[in-house]
Amino acid sequence: MRKTGIVAALLLMGLSQAAFAENRGETVTFAPYVGGYTFQGDQHLETSPVLGFRLGYNFTENWALEGVIDYLKTEGTRTNNKAEMVRYGGDLLYNFMPKSSFVPYLAVGAGGLKFTSGGYPDQRFVGNYGGGAKWFMTENVALRGDVRGLNYQYEKKWKTNVEYTLGLHIAVGAPKPAPAPVVVAEPVVEAVAPKAAPVVVTPPPAPAPTSKLTAEPATLEKGKTTTLTWSSANTSGCEIQPGIGPVPASGSKVITPAANTSYTLTCNGEGGKTATSVAGVEVTEPVVEAAAAKASAVAAGTRLALKVNFDTGKSIIKKQYYDELKQVGDGLNEHKNLKGVIEGHTDNVGNAKANQQLSQRRANAVRDYIVKNFKIDKKRLSAKGFGQTKPVADNATAEGRAQNRRIEAAFEEIPNFKADADQQPAKPVKKAVKKKVAKKKAAAKQ
Repeated sequence: MRKTGIVAALLLMGLSQAAFAENRGETVTFAPYVGGYTFQGDQHLETSPVLGFRLGYNFTENWALEGVIDYLKTEGTRTNNKAEMVRYGGDLLYNFMPKSSFVPYLAVGAGGLKFTSGGYPDQRFVGNYGGGAKWFMTENVALRGDVRGLNYQYEKKWKTNVEYTLGLHIAVGAPKPAPAPVVVAEPVVEAVAPKAAPVVVTPPPAPAPTSKLTAEPATLEKGKTTTLTWSSANTSGCEIQPGIGPVPASGSKVITPAANTSYTLTCNGEGGKTATSVAGVEVTEPVVEAAAAKASAVAAGTRLALKVNFDTGKSIIKKQYYDELKQVGDGLNEHKNLKGVIEGHTDNVGNAKANQQLSQRRANAVRDYIVKNFKIDKKRLSAKGFGQTKPVADNATAEGRAQNRRIEAAFEEIPNFKADADQQPAKPVKKAVKKKVAKKKAAAKQ
């Protein structure tokens, strides 16, 4: 019987014809089978049919691991004793020619045998070796044949049994092969007559950005403030340096510089980077003098440059310049024989008529402040605006324009001045006349 099983296995392995698939990796396999089991002759057991099932996993297209369990019933050849056997274990398989539809393989494994005869179980270790082949009928189903030699000890001797089976091999879960690349034929390109070059219309360049920056006042004592005023056109971003940074396209900012500073306004636009605009600010140390010394500067024939600065377009005197005007008021009170004129001047920026009017308003503001706060007779102090007609420096530079924006006071002696008449109050004539009239009325009544 053993020879018959081996011959059947060899015939199965000889089957080879076209099929539909191959042995693939990363698949789970199921393999039910039937076959025969032949015991070594000195065990005196009949060859019997066997039923079994294999559950496996293909790690790759060559290597696989399977778990196996099968069952058979037999009886003795010399007695009528019945016996049952259950075999279980695991096999390691190596597949040859995995890319073909006919895949032979070798197997080796180990497990256990459980014999039950006359109600008494007998457990034994068993090793097995052998091989088989799979013939794929579809991409997932194959006809499978196996032959195993099984070795175990019985009555202190090694026994070799043979199991030969035929069954199905079902694979699930294999990744689908990548589709074959699609070969796209190169399109036939017909020669085309050259077309006339398109007319390229160049858009006009963006207008260049412009900017303007001024500082008012341009000269101030340390610790006092000045106002930077700027404007720009065709710009996307502006900044003022040093110390200020990004600013809007136009605006103003009050600052207190600590030292002489040249402020630069730089703006960017689609038309390029603008030429920078510069405004210089001169910072002077405050002059600390006694009031008497300031007042003494007021004398006949003298001209004083008053350090009074105004906001752009304004004529309001700021508190910080009150002390500067006090020297004029004190001087006129000290020298009552003098009269003066307050003169207003501007640079040449803007309309000449507007500059003259602005200088007059500023001169009036200074004259009115001195007259009101130091009780000066209006006849002794006048105001005159000269606009841009009397520059003392070059208006082409920021420094020159700053010097031209000024307030001056000029003094001269009053002709035929009489000190006693100016100092003595006039007699109350009207009151005396009223008293005489009252006395006459009283006498008449008596």
